[in-house]
Amino acid sequence: MTMMQYLIPEPKTKEILFEKALASDGPATLVEVKELSSKRKAIEESVNRTSNVTDAIAREMNRGLTSSSEQDLHKLGQYLPLLFNLVHYSEKITKVSGLKIRWSSGLISQTLIQRRCPKFFQVDNIMFELGMVLFVYAIKLRERAMELVSTDVKKSVTLYREASGAFHHLSHDLLPSLQPSLPQGKLPELTPPLCSSLSLLCLAEGQAVTTKNAEESGKSASLLSKLHYGITQMLSEASAYLSSTSNGECKDLSSRFLEYVSTMRALHELKSQKHLAELLESEERVGEAVGILRRALAAARKSVPSKEDTWLSIFKNEREEVSKILAKYEKLNDSMMLQKIPVETDLPVPKGEKIVNLIAYTPTRWERELRFK
Repeated sequence: MTMMQYLIPEPKTKEILFEKALASDGPATLVEVKELSSKRKAIEESVNRTSNVTDAIAREMNRGLTSSSEQDLHKLGQYLPLLFNLVHYSEKITKVSGLKIRWSSGLISQTLIQRRCPKFFQVDNIMFELGMVLFVYAIKLRERAMELVSTDVKKSVTLYREASGAFHHLSHDLLPSLQPSLPQGKLPELTPPLCSSLSLLCLAEGQAVTTKNAEESGKSASLLSKLHYGITQMLSEASAYLSSTSNGECKDLSSRFLEYVSTMRALHELKSQKHLAELLESEERVGEAVGILRRALAAARKSVPSKEDTWLSIFKNEREEVSKILAKYEKLNDSMMLQKIPVETDLPVPKGEKIVNLIAYTPTRWERELRFK
């Protein structure tokens, strides 16, 4: 069974040479600052896709890791502890204007020309760099989770939970204090509502993987309905955050991203009602089952993805399956059960169960003393 997936576009960045902008007091600090620049260069080449090394050399440089997302996570794992250490000493830095920390957004709707030549926003604040790098780290965790969906369910769900924790850390711990220094309405990546929505999205995707596994294991219709509706509830909450972002701080959010969230929510609501109808039919409440499926298909018709791609195929296949089940139940009711079809307001509503929770992100700092003039 194919699952809906969407790769969050990476933001782009420009080079930073820390040693040119920060006046180190002593050779030990200079060595540390140059290492920061070196590790940062690897991140820059990763997000900008400007590295010239071959796949074989890349694997050797990244401990034999073959997946590009794994390689990127390895690079981020080397850079972030150094960056957290720099942030720890940032109060002792008197001059950072020469850093020229520049990032673009990957989540703003863009024309083809804008994608080739993105607009960069400059904020000379080390916390801006930390926020953007942590955002990239979270989307890379999610990307790796997507890769493992069909081969390692347990690891995939764990990575979704870790990505959720990183987005949650951004939204609740790092971004609120950073907001005054950021260019308003320009970078959705660094708005708390967007990061909160992404945290919920990762949990919903993790629960979708768990639910797919439960379906393949033959779990009860009652449980499957609750798990699918739990996903729907998480995505409804994520949509509310996105609505506040697109109506307020960032009005140009990618329509493709917004459609992914709304389509996935509609898909799991349809699946939830399908399993609820199966449960009702097993209890010989066929009239209610028919009403549930009619209601579900009416809602699904309003949520069809706009483009011809795998999302449309997945959604269409699910709708066709539900239509076949409905036809079977209608025939059963007309020939044998002869039950009244309740009006919509009298039909049962699915109940949700959320079983996937975030794994809290804990910053790791390499504790090395830094001295600046």
